[in-house]
Amino acid sequence: MSRLAARVLPALLVLFSLIGTAMPASAADCPPLLQHTFPALQDEKPQPLCQYAGKVLLVVNTASYCGFTNQYDGLEDLYAELKGQGLVVLGFPANDFGQQEPGSNQEIADFCRLTYGVRFPMLAKTAVVGKDANPFYQALAKATGQVPQWNFHKYLIDRSGKTVLSFGSRTTPNDPQLRQAIQRFLAQP
Repeated sequence: MSRLAARVLPALLVLFSLIGTAMPASAADCPPLLQHTFPALQDEKPQPLCQYAGKVLLVVNTASYCGFTNQYDGLEDLYAELKGQGLVVLGFPANDFGQQEPGSNQEIADFCRLTYGVRFPMLAKTAVVGKDANPFYQALAKATGQVPQWNFHKYLIDRSGKTVLSFGSRTTPNDPQLRQAIQRFLAQP
């Protein structure tokens, strides 16, 4: 083995082992709660939630014409601040409350990007309550015993995908209790 290969090979092995811990190696490594796929808001390409296994997730049902819509600013700030530590904010636009998300996926994507500079992952418009609620939101409601009562309800999921906390719409992204829970989940391996 050449000297160069002898120096590079150990570094590559470390790099590959780090990459392997960043994302599950198989569906078996993905928590059952995250075994769902949704279209992305911007281009409707399938987005498996398993790509976020091992991350702390803040899942929010959003709406463009709601009194809580300004929470997009705080959600984006939170994501920008903590994504390097493993936080992912996931937005699920929904027209379930007051018909406050009537637009198409493209209209919603443009609104979020142009008005609030949203960069966190947004998924295609979906139902989050009632008989038509998507299966992920059904599982979140079952895990917490709480369904969203309005837009901008938040579910916080730990890295294992087993512990889920629920926060109502009035809980802002900067609320001390929410931030403490996020920090507690981020501190867990």
